[in-house]
Parts: sequence; structure tokens; C-alpha cells
Amino acid sequence: MKIHPKLIGFDIDGVVADTMEAFIRLAAEDYGVSVLPEDITRFQVEKCLDVDLNMINEIFDRLLFEPEKSGLMPMDYAPAVLEEFSRYGPLTFITARPHRDPIAAWLKATLGHEVFKKVRLVATGEHDGKVDYVREMDLQYFVDDRAQTCRQLADAGISPIVFHQPWNAGRHELQIVDNWLSIRELCFI
Repeated sequence: MKIHPKLIGFDIDGVVADTMEAFIRLAAEDYGVSVLPEDITRFQVEKCLDVDLNMINEIFDRLLFEPEKSGLMPMDYAPAVLEEFSRYGPLTFITARPHRDPIAAWLKATLGHEVFKKVRLVATGEHDGKVDYVREMDLQYFVDDRAQTCRQLADAGISPIVFHQPWNAGRHELQIVDNWLSIRELCFI
């Protein structure tokens, strides 16, 4: 059974935005700290990396408040798949980011003005508050990279889809997608 694109919503960081690449790149370029993707084994990077906490906070602040200036890139194929999905209804993003405007500007630049006009974006400010927003937006499916969020969605009767990342590997028994082409296959073909 295929999912209608208007019934699926998306987290942003680690799903639409390649936040891991940006973090690793900024750590190397601006702090001379080498981090490999496989080093990030926990959602909270400060719990798995032996690096300065101030550096971690500075990088994440830059990604939160200046995503475009920080060079935050979309995940491979995300813009093309989202553009296709936008033909079938609104695109819904629910993020734990505390401020909507910086990531809204990034989404508009990434997706283009016409697609962005079809975007519904909620910035909750917390990781554990997504269930109510998913329901409010009449979504039946939600893609997130945080296994705990996906378990909360499942417990609430919403079908979670885990976007595979090193920090969620082996931490759940839920449906997984590896990339945006896999997300597209859930809806088409």
C-alpha cells in the first residue's frame, strides 16, 4: 500500500537537512577537530564525542540561527522528492528547532519560492512535543531520525518512519528508510 504524499510529514535536521555533514565540516574547518560520521553514535553528540562542549554548542547555534550562512545542505534527492510531493498537497515539516524563521528561510532557498508556498512548518522548540502537531496536521506518517520520537509516534498510533542515521542504528524495531529515494518509493512506483 502506497502512502499519499499529503499524509506524510518530515523532521528537518537529519532528514531534510544534512546536519551531520555540516557539523563535521564546521568542526574541521573552524576548530581543527576531526569527527567521522560513525563517531556520532548518540543523538546528543556531546554524549559520544570527546570534544569541547562549547565547540558543539557554537556549531549547533550557527546551524540553528544561520543555516544558510553555515552552508547547511539538503540530503541527497530531498529537494527533488519534496518538489514532486508538493504537487499532491502541502509539505509538512515539524522540527524541534526553537525558532521558525531561520529554517524557513533555508527551506525557501532550498526548495524554491513556488514549492515553499506549499510548506507548513512548525518549530516546536522541543524533541518530545511532535505527536500533538502531527495529529493537528492530519498526518498518518512521520519521518524522523530520532528513534525516541518515532517510538512516541508509534505509541500514539501514528506510523513512524526512521530515517537511518548512525545515532539510531540498532536502537529500534521500526520501519527504516535510508534516503530520499526510499521515501519516494513509499509513495510512488
